[in-house]
Amino acid sequence: MLNYKVKIGLVAMRRNTTDRPRGTFLTWYSAEQRGKRFTEYIEKNFSGENVEFVDNKGIGIADLVFDNESAAQVIERFKAEKVDAVMIINCNFGNEEAAADIAREMGVPTLLWAPLDDEYYVDGMRSTDSQCGLFGVSRQFQRYHIPFSHLPCCRVESEEFKEGFESFVRVACMVKNFKGLRIGQIGARPLPFFSVIWNEGELMEKFGVRIIALNFAMIEQRMATADELYADEIKEYENYFLKGFTLDDLTPNYIHNMAKLAAVYKHLYEEFDLDVISAECWTATPVMFDGLAPCAVYGLLNDMGYMVSCESDMHCALTMALLKSATLGKGKPLFGEFTVRHPENKNAELLWHCGPFPLSEKAESGIDSNARLVNQREWFRAKDGTYTVARLDQESGNYMILPLVCNTTEGPQTHGTYIWGEFNDLQAVEDRLLDGPYIHHFVEIEGDYRKEINEFCKYFPNLKVDKSVN
Repeated sequence: MLNYKVKIGLVAMRRNTTDRPRGTFLTWYSAEQRGKRFTEYIEKNFSGENVEFVDNKGIGIADLVFDNESAAQVIERFKAEKVDAVMIINCNFGNEEAAADIAREMGVPTLLWAPLDDEYYVDGMRSTDSQCGLFGVSRQFQRYHIPFSHLPCCRVESEEFKEGFESFVRVACMVKNFKGLRIGQIGARPLPFFSVIWNEGELMEKFGVRIIALNFAMIEQRMATADELYADEIKEYENYFLKGFTLDDLTPNYIHNMAKLAAVYKHLYEEFDLDVISAECWTATPVMFDGLAPCAVYGLLNDMGYMVSCESDMHCALTMALLKSATLGKGKPLFGEFTVRHPENKNAELLWHCGPFPLSEKAESGIDSNARLVNQREWFRAKDGTYTVARLDQESGNYMILPLVCNTTEGPQTHGTYIWGEFNDLQAVEDRLLDGPYIHHFVEIEGDYRKEINEFCKYFPNLKVDKSVN
């Protein structure tokens, strides 16, 4: 399962110079005071449910890293603690050699920060030059081809620091989870869907993705024993459907099997240590299980944190995992495809699918805010707000991700699960999708995470951000 906790190694650093008296240039004293203050502030104000820190206290002189030996000690500590990311803090000019050694050896997302230089003396001297040293550190990173992120020069107490640091945490979570993803592949693609073809070997070679093949014979076998093994869970899931939705006259006969299928999928996640599932759905499940449709089952699983992409769309499965990680596990990705244009608003599009959205994402009021199950498929409109709309895809081995953003708008009522999304220039979006390598399937999640997607791609040279629209 995806892990949304991020452990960050903090490295307070100074220039490797001789000590100078207080009030002069690049002093140890000013760097020591800043290093202590910044480390304590960051640990106090940003530790929490999703973030913990490992620092360099006890390493270097006065807890400041400044040479090869202290860098080696930091590397040893961070590796033992299995940090997911590193933050380099230039407490004065910093040390480009030590910083690059740490980042290169750790191989995790690295954040560079030069605090605002704000200590000046009446005789014209200054004690830090943190920004100046940042350029030396970044050039050393470039020579080693080390990808990195950076914060603006700012005060640690500022909103600018908070926003930038929290964005980096999201990026670190995305990188951590994307490396070595384990995706369950259930069934084959629908017969006519050449559009969802994908390359298992390339995903393994380029990104370390593991595909766990699970055929429908296995699903059939697990369904046959589910009542005995998962009776309590099945009852719980039946109540989810019965209490959360208004049912048509066709659905009640399927509620029990819908709940059974949800229990089977959940235990496949746990048994095979899966992060996300890509499944054949409407072309296989009804044939195997007497008309059973899995759409609403996927919505229930998503609400429990178990994501399933429809119609064997492996690239959407990857995108779902990526966007959920961008929210530190708080968001629920929607599988909504570009379907029809708004009949009156030239920049609005129906982002729709037959009924797999999580019930927790239902609109609270307005048109189509009542959740229904119609022949086992959810019918409701999703919440209003701003959504990231993204898809990862490839052409001839070149992998790209297109990050878009839309705001919900009013539109005609329709069946299934959906939002009407308004884009800045829908024609430009349509043109880009038609030019490829994209198809109509996209993933939506509340919030604007285009910045995080751009930053995430720095750490995967085989994946490029498509910046052609929005």
